[in-house]
Order: sequence, then structure tokens, then C-alpha cells
Amino acid sequence: FSSEAPQTLAFGQHFQTKSLMVSTMFTIFHRSNSNPYNLLKNALLIRTYHTGRHSKNNLFSRISPLGNPNLSVVPVLDQWVKEGKKVSDLELQRIIRDLRSRKRYSHALEISEWMSSKGLCPFLAGDHAVQLDLIGKVRGLSAAESYFNNMSDQEKIDKTYGALLNCYVREGLVDKSLSHMQKMKEMGFASSPLAYNDLMCLYTHTGQLEKIPDVLSEMKKNGVSPDNFSYRICINSYGTGSDLYSMEKLLEEMESQPHISMDWTTYSTVANFYVKAGFSKKALIFLKKAEDKLYKDALGYNHLISLHASLGRKDEVMRLWGLQKVTCKKQINRDYITMLGSLVKLGELEETEALLKEWESSCHCYDFRVPNVLLIGYCQKGLIEKAEVMLQDIIKRGKTPIPNSWAILAAAYLDKQNMEKALDCMKEALAVQAENPGWRPKPKLISSILDWLGDKGEAEEVEAFVSSLKMKVPMNREMYHALIKANIRGGKEVDGILESMKADKIDEDEETEKISRES
Repeated sequence: FSSEAPQTLAFGQHFQTKSLMVSTMFTIFHRSNSNPYNLLKNALLIRTYHTGRHSKNNLFSRISPLGNPNLSVVPVLDQWVKEGKKVSDLELQRIIRDLRSRKRYSHALEISEWMSSKGLCPFLAGDHAVQLDLIGKVRGLSAAESYFNNMSDQEKIDKTYGALLNCYVREGLVDKSLSHMQKMKEMGFASSPLAYNDLMCLYTHTGQLEKIPDVLSEMKKNGVSPDNFSYRICINSYGTGSDLYSMEKLLEEMESQPHISMDWTTYSTVANFYVKAGFSKKALIFLKKAEDKLYKDALGYNHLISLHASLGRKDEVMRLWGLQKVTCKKQINRDYITMLGSLVKLGELEETEALLKEWESSCHCYDFRVPNVLLIGYCQKGLIEKAEVMLQDIIKRGKTPIPNSWAILAAAYLDKQNMEKALDCMKEALAVQAENPGWRPKPKLISSILDWLGDKGEAEEVEAFVSSLKMKVPMNREMYHALIKANIRGGKEVDGILESMKADKIDEDEETEKISRES
């Protein structure tokens, strides 16, 4: 139930900060289903651009609302200059950082290129490094390499070399990354931990966890002191590989380093691995150390609450929730999602219901991810009908659910083999798909429904469902098989369906031939 941290850049030999984003680090280590490349994407703290500190009539306030990536920000920049207003490199850099943190890479790149082409303010090596990284994200690795190769020798310094290394690592290119790292060493550009951290992220990304400790050892051998992130990623590699002894020994080394400032994230990471391994007493030791490092950090409370829930410690969950409310003053949706999920994990559905009502009484915008936690809780307990009644009640109050709300019910009905209800709920999910354009139904759920529809559904019903489904999922063999079976059973010709299947470049397989023969 942890939230996604802002996406940031890890190439920073070049953009080094003294403090790492502690919330990001623990989020990455704690989420068992997270992509390991998040270790790289979220490595360093980048300050966000706080609009509240500036008047509304500033450049950022004009650019920020343009969320559509197809809309160019260049006319806004040109108009700003036309009005006789000044632009500064610091202002543009802050805007670029903010856009990157919100994954608006195309707009960030437009501003960077406008900045370099207009000559209205200095464009330094750090700006080249940012632009190179953005080019890699927006136009691909080849474009990034071309940009780097066209730089002058004066511009090819540690910052830009580090940016290109980051591009190679992001693509998971081991050979290119190692070759580029060797060049950096030869040129004296690998004197900070960040290039080595990139390599450790590379090995995490490619599943070669056993190589990460070797990189840490090489750092020390080359006189480069590991930073917090270096230790954390190596601790994570040991924990993921169930080498808890080495994990704890490395933690002790980290604690002994005078330049390392220990915080709750590292201790929580270690506690999480002990929780997963079933060593509750060990986990509690590090949870206590983590709590001692908390200071008005809501995300920290979220993680400790979740871990105590995993240990079945309701009293600690309630105590920490009370402390969070007092210490952090305001609770956001993420906090409620974490606490609701923890209560569900503890089997406390009545208290979950009460907490949801508390949230509903204070929320300004109805975020369906919050009640979805209780929907899941009901379904896990087999109370699917109660979950559906709850969802219908919310709808009656004028709220439009996101598709996943209905998909949760569809999956629960599927588990109970109630295919009619599973289909009905999936139809509802597809009907509100506009509420979450990025949503995609789970393949297993769709496969089961299509298989059942092909055997039991009327041709018209299957066609209608497939028509809705293909708005989210490209036409595939399973969809065509359901159509073929339903039409054959209804006594209809399927030549047109087979032609469409061929046009979509989906070859007939043995199953297709078997279905056709049965006609």
C-alpha cells in the first residue's frame, strides 16, 4: 500500500546531494512486487518546485497545467519572452526538475532544448547531462548516444559521462555499461559512489544480485567511500537472496561509518526481510530502531504500521496510527490506504469499516483506491455480496468507481466459479474504463471469462464483450476463439471471423482448427 515516489535521476556524480530520498528507498525495498529498476529511477533526492512560494503569474504556473504531452510548451516560453519577462537558468532548471518528478519527460526535454537553443541563459555541463538523460527517455538510447557523441570534448565531463551510463543501466545493457564505466575510471570520472551505485542498480535490474557485493568491495578498494544508497542496495541484495547473516554484518559496518547518517529506512528494510523470513524477534529489534529515527515522517509511520500488521501486532498498529495523527497533523489518502490495509490484514473488518467512514467524512476528493481496500478485505473473507452492496451504495451517493473496483469483485466471483456475476462485474469495469485510462484487466481473469463465454454465451453477447474489451486489450487468439465457438454454436458462419483473425496476423493454431472442425 505504499505510494509511488517521484521518479528522479541517478547519474549524479554530477547532481550529488548529501541526503537521499529516504522514503523512496524504503518504498523500493519494502514492496515485494516492485520493479528492481526503481532502485535506479528513484535514487537521489531532487527538490520539487513549490508553487506556493511564488505568485501565480510566473512561468511555472503557465507550464504546469499543460498536462497533455501532445501540447507543446514552447509557445508558452516564447510568449513569456515576448512579454518582456526575464528567464533564468535556475527558474528553468527548477521547472525541469518538477516535470521530471511527474514523468512529464517530453515537456522537460522541450524546455531543456529551448533553453540551450535560445542562448538567453547559461547552459552548463549539468544541463547537458539532464538533456541527455531526457533524450534517452523520450527518443531512445540511440538518440542519447548521438547527442553524447556530438558534444565537444569540453562538454564530455563526469556529468555527461554519468548521464550516458545511466541510460545504459536503464536499458539493462550490461556490456555497454561496464565498457562505459571502464572509460569513466580511466578518465578519473568514477571517484564518487554514484557510478558504482549505477552498476549495483544494473545488477539488481538484471537479476544478478550476487555481483552487487563485489561492486561494493571494488568501491572500497578504489578509495571510494560507499554512501547510504550503496549500503542499502547491497543490504537489499543480501536480504533478497536470504543471506540474512551477511545482511546484518553489512548493516553493522554501515552503522560504524562516521560519514553515514542512519535513518528509519535502512532499519525498516532489514526488519522487512526478517518479517518475511519469519524471525519476528529480530524484526522487532530493527522496527524499534526505525521508530527511534522517525520524525514527523508520515511515510515512515506507514511502513512501520504495515510491518507490525504483518507480525499480527494490532496494539502496535493502533499505537503508531495514534502517534502519526498527533505528530503529522494531516493524514492523506495514502495514510488511510496503509492503515485500512493493515486492519484488513489483521482481520479487523469492523474497525476497517469505521476508519473508512472517518475518511469519507473528511475527504475532499473521493479516491476509490481507499474503499477498494475494504472491498478486497470483504472478498478475501468470502463476503462478495457485501462488497458489491457497499460499492453500489457508494455509486448511489453519486460517485463513479474506477474500473479496478469492479474488477476486484469480478475476480472474487471468478474464484467462486460464479461466471455470470464475474462477467457482469467485468462489463461494469469496462463501462467505466475512462475513469482510469491506464487500467488493464488481469489476463487470467479475462482468459477465464472468454473461455466460459465461448462455451456458454450467445454470439451477440460475446461480440459485445469483445468489442468493449478490445478498447483495453489488443485482439488476441483467445478473443477470436470465444467468437468462433459462440458463432458456431449459434449456427452462424465464421469465415469472416477467421479472415479478421488473419488480418490481425494471428495464425490459426491446433485449438483454432479443433474448434473449426467441431462445426
